[in-house]
Amino acid sequence: MLAWLSENFATIMICAVLIAVVAAILVSMVKSRKKGKSSCGCGCADCPMGGACHFNKK
Repeated sequence: MLAWLSENFATIMICAVLIAVVAAILVSMVKSRKKGKSSCGCGCADCPMGGACHFNKK
C-alpha cells in the first residue's frame, strides 16, 4: 500500500487540488446565489427572459 501511494503521490495531490478548487467555486456560486446576484453580473432589466428570471421574483 505504501509503495502504491508513493508511486501515485503526484496524481493524488493533483486530484486533491482540483477537488479543492471545484469545491471553492461551488461555495462561491452558492453564496452569490443566496445574495441574489445573477451569474452574468448585470441586472435582468434588459434581459429577454427578465420576467421569467427567479431573481426578479421576491
